Amino acid sequence: MAGSAGSAGGSARKRLMKEEDMTKVEFETSEEVDVTPTFDTMGLREDLLRGIYAYGFEKPSAIQQRAIKQIIKGRDVIAQSQSGTGKTATFSISVLQCLDIQVRETQALILAPTRELAVQIQKGLLALGDYMNVQCHACIGGTNVGEDIRKLDYGQHVVAGTPGRVFDMIRRRSLRTRAIKMLVLDEADEMLNKGFKEQIYDVYRYLPPATQVVLISATLPHEILEMTNKFMTDPIRILVKRDELTLEGIKQFFVAVEREEWKFDTLCDLYDTLTITQAVIFCNTKRKVDWLTEKMREANFTVSSMHGDMPQKERESIMKEFRSGA
Repeated sequence: MAGSAGSAGGSARKRLMKEEDMTKVEFETSEEVDVTPTFDTMGLREDLLRGIYAYGFEKPSAIQQRAIKQIIKGRDVIAQSQSGTGKTATFSISVLQCLDIQVRETQALILAPTRELAVQIQKGLLALGDYMNVQCHACIGGTNVGEDIRKLDYGQHVVAGTPGRVFDMIRRRSLRTRAIKMLVLDEADEMLNKGFKEQIYDVYRYLPPATQVVLISATLPHEILEMTNKFMTDPIRILVKRDELTLEGIKQFFVAVEREEWKFDTLCDLYDTLTITQAVIFCNTKRKVDWLTEKMREANFTVSSMHGDMPQKERESIMKEFRSGA
């Protein structure tokens, strides 16, 4: 069985670290990481370079300058990287460079914590690989299983998805793993926070033993370090500091609110004080999202909400309306 073979081979080749040592790891960029200042000097294929520039990129970000060449070399890579560093394009460009387009089989698998992020990754890959004739499918929960099976049977070079649906497709033998060369774990800490640990391990067991692993995470808790030891061989480490973020023109402020019950009034005060045309408000629980939506509607705000318990079609509709400014 493919699963047991992958597990045996994977565990035999991994470098071990004592559990007590993993809590003491100070994460720094590996010494052998050099900086490649332009896309032209990365040794990328011409049709990919064309897609990169057509997408609007001019110069690689800090993480792209450091990580792309290492991934293309075939090294396992751990990148501690926040949103806004250009991390998605980093692994997307690397994945596209490593594909054999003539082989219509899944060669790269990208796992993400949310359906929306998986779809965003898929769209980015298709845009960057526009001149390569790349096939990429988003394999996510809440969508038609039959459509997933049909798309996978057609042949996809890259599959981006959430761990549960991806593992389901592997178990059904619709997603064949024999040609997979690279596994990318995007926002790995968020996937663990959402309880995907077992599904990630399940997926990994079905991959070929020599699969290259790229892990992106904003934080590196014990569980992440444990995962890197099981999945990776002598990984390159890349730390992107906060002052290397690529987000420009964005200002951050915080309001210190002493009591939970004062938060809603503070939010209303912000709306009274500032000119806000559109806003995204994040809450830490689904129940809080529902509560805040109801409170804002009672206060005559026009508001929509979305979270993981809502049907996928409804989530997609809300995102579409928000993007259009409705």
